[in-house]
Amino acid sequence: MPNAVYASTSDAAEATAYLAIEDFLHASVKGLWEAFWSQDDPIPFSVACLYNENLKFYQAEKAIGNGKLSGLCATGVLLDNPRHAHGKWDHILELALLRPHIRSVAAGSDQKLSLSALGEALFYALRMLLSRSLSKLNFSQSPNCAYVLLVDSQYGGVVKVEGDVDKLEFDVYNVYDCSVDWIKKHCKVSVSPIDRIWNKLGNANWGDIGALQVLFATFHCIVQYAGMPKHSIEDLAADHGSRLQTRRVARQLGDSRVNGHGLFQFQQQSVSPEIVEVPDESIKIKSEEFIMKLDVGSVLWLEDSDQQKGYQINDVVHNNELRYYIASPVKDPGKSLFLYVGSHPSQLEPAWEDMDLWFQVQRQTKILTVMRQKGLSSKYLPQLSASGRIVHPGRCQKPSSGGNCDHPWCGTPILVTNPVGETVADMVNAGRFGLDEAIRCCHDCLSALSTTTSADIRHGDIRPENIIYVRSGVRHPYFVLVGWGHAILEDRDRPAMNLHFSSTYALQERKLCSASDAESLVYVLYFACGGALPDLDSVEGALQWRETSWSRRLIQLKLGEVSTVLKAFADYVDSLCGTPYPIDYDIWLRRLRRNIHDDDHGKQVDTSG
Repeated sequence: MPNAVYASTSDAAEATAYLAIEDFLHASVKGLWEAFWSQDDPIPFSVACLYNENLKFYQAEKAIGNGKLSGLCATGVLLDNPRHAHGKWDHILELALLRPHIRSVAAGSDQKLSLSALGEALFYALRMLLSRSLSKLNFSQSPNCAYVLLVDSQYGGVVKVEGDVDKLEFDVYNVYDCSVDWIKKHCKVSVSPIDRIWNKLGNANWGDIGALQVLFATFHCIVQYAGMPKHSIEDLAADHGSRLQTRRVARQLGDSRVNGHGLFQFQQQSVSPEIVEVPDESIKIKSEEFIMKLDVGSVLWLEDSDQQKGYQINDVVHNNELRYYIASPVKDPGKSLFLYVGSHPSQLEPAWEDMDLWFQVQRQTKILTVMRQKGLSSKYLPQLSASGRIVHPGRCQKPSSGGNCDHPWCGTPILVTNPVGETVADMVNAGRFGLDEAIRCCHDCLSALSTTTSADIRHGDIRPENIIYVRSGVRHPYFVLVGWGHAILEDRDRPAMNLHFSSTYALQERKLCSASDAESLVYVLYFACGGALPDLDSVEGALQWRETSWSRRLIQLKLGEVSTVLKAFADYVDSLCGTPYPIDYDIWLRRLRRNIHDDDHGKQVDTSG
């Protein structure tokens, strides 16, 4: 992609831009088709540029060679049909409009589309929907929905238009007015924020939010024609989530609170492994109008098993970029629970955050439900208190055929768990994590892992934010291993990727070995006990740090300053890393139990829950 400075002044740069858009869309469609539908079947789509004088499609290279550059107005993803070499409008899956200035010039509106670009996108989308309504092709999924991409030489966004064109009151003498009337009365328009796709060197940052939300829209365009894929969108989340987390921390994007992009000071001065433009100020990745605002004192109603439950928000908690809540049941205000709110199911969100919310709410709900079904019980594991959909204010206009009504909260998933506690990350930052806490944390987390391993469930995302310390209402405080959204149930599941806390095997193979969760626990204890964590910006660097730390026994020596049993446990885990041999939980729970000091001397600590 040519540099933005020259993109609007040079014919050569404009030609290069159309070639770049065509390549970008072709790579997107090819990658999505092979990843989710079939690696063996030929790709049934093609990419071409739209010429405005005859509204036919041409390959960018041929159009430019034939002097049609000035008349190119869009690039489309079309069904591949040899009988119609120049394409048909009802064959269009998706259109991309290349415009020099797509961002609003209004103050503070850099992430919003300009009105002129948005208006143009709406009319292109309407033409696509009209063509489909007259077509013999079968768009099996959401035929009344069209996606239009708006891009310039660096940024891009998605416009999603939904509406029944049968309700269009067509007037051949007043085409634009009747179209505007339909858009106002019968159309739903969703607009994503504008995010960077290409850096100033012209390289597409495939793992960044801008490219991902375009991929997400393209994915849904393919679904409209080809039906649901063989592999789910959650596979994409598993493949990309950790990489995006690393890049996001490295580029210091997100929350502008003090150290808001991460809980640890060592993350503030990371360097990106790629050549990218680093913004001077934080970028909000989510349009404020789509965020469900729940403040302290708000009451949320949940539909769970044909009954409604109310919860009052007592506190708002931030876990990196995601938020969750401490709430009390309306009927039992003295009880505290964790409450997680997901994304609206039909909302076109920035893809990375939407996937992270999916793991936090929907996937964790599934894991906790499986635990309950398998009879797994331990006080060191979170308990599923309630789950379901939000009950929004006003009357719900949900269609009889299913789905959700037009209210922005309708269908939003909710998860409620207990107990409530302080994260290890917060304890470390406040200087409240000492010797006794370290030994008890190791014991309690191993007890939780012992329980879930017996049912072939592994955690896959052990880090300081996913371990809480429960004090309220108990005689002896204890730790609970939370954050089970990335848990491994079957071979196709993938663990979360964290450069500081993931196991060596997880970083190398994207899988867990028998000792992986225990290895991650060792890294958490090392950090919590004052161990130095370096700035890491790549998997290679993370693996090198692990190799050096284990070979020089830096981790064992640090834990040895706190407790000999923790040092011995680290040595034991080191001997099992990458091997198929299972952890002997019983022996280590006994050894750790002997080193736990409670007020009632001689009384054994309960490990069964």
